[in-house]
Amino acid sequence: MTGIRRLAQHLDISIGTVSRALNGRPDVNEETRRKVLEAAAELGYVPNQSGRSLRQGTTNIIGFMMQTGTEITGQGDTFFMSVFDGVQTVFARHRLDLVALLCSSEEDPDDYLRRVVARGFADGLILSATQRHDPRFEFLAKRKIPFVTLGRSLTDVGQPWLDLDFEGMAQTSIDRLVAKGHRRIAVTRPHDDINLGHLFVDQSARALAAHGLTLDPDLVFSSKPNEAGGYHVAQQLLAMKDRPTAILLVNETIAIGFYRGMSEAGLKPGRDIAIIGRQSPQSHFLSPSLTGFTLSRRDLGIALAEALLATMPAFNHFYPDAELRKVWPEDLVEGESDAFSLPA
Repeated sequence: MTGIRRLAQHLDISIGTVSRALNGRPDVNEETRRKVLEAAAELGYVPNQSGRSLRQGTTNIIGFMMQTGTEITGQGDTFFMSVFDGVQTVFARHRLDLVALLCSSEEDPDDYLRRVVARGFADGLILSATQRHDPRFEFLAKRKIPFVTLGRSLTDVGQPWLDLDFEGMAQTSIDRLVAKGHRRIAVTRPHDDINLGHLFVDQSARALAAHGLTLDPDLVFSSKPNEAGGYHVAQQLLAMKDRPTAILLVNETIAIGFYRGMSEAGLKPGRDIAIIGRQSPQSHFLSPSLTGFTLSRRDLGIALAEALLATMPAFNHFYPDAELRKVWPEDLVEGESDAFSLPA
């Protein structure tokens, strides 16, 4: 393996120029940068990351904090891996590495974050599972640690965030179902205080009110974000005397369990109950096909990474036009799960 001094001698340019080229600094012309990168690959140059980190006071690591556990594994498997791919696509441009920080569902996320920060091994953080009121934001802001959140919160310290358009999902779904004659419509929400649940339920209530309808509190079902959670919602719905004729599923994975519960009771989506959910790799195997919302998770990950780097002095000149706060749109894919209409 070749060191930076040998690389500079080979190219007959200064060590400083080689270093700036390898680190993506803007004061190196593109031709020089190309020659340095090609020579580094040819000679097998591997940077001394430990030494660089000590000199620069950085680790070149970004942490992505997410919760894990049997209760939420389904959602993590279907959603976050594609997001990670997009995030690392951006970080690779700058020789940054993404590290998944896996907080157990049995551990307090605030305690976990304090431990991560105390160890000082990440230059910035991406937070998910944002709560209605999230003390992690103020903790990081006071310590001037760059971070971006996947999700909004009532806690606001000026940090960048990207969030899915849960309000748009609710509005589009309610309008669609009401147009098909549905009046008794159920919605789901996560079982904890994650903010997306509040956004989704509140907008569902407003959308129904615009049609002269109300959201019955008994038709708001809380569920864990996995297949078992969807199955439990189905059991609760089936036990009701006055069942809803339609339901909105806010989480991707619960559709699978919900379908199973309906099937066991001899009920068919799109015939006995209308269902609108969110698409996932697994939902494509559901029958009848699910009417649901979809998005490019990889593009979302790219936008998250660029929003974070746009707030970090070492990288912000690369992303002057990054969107620091954005509600990420989702597209409705029509299936058969809400195909039937009720008589007027």
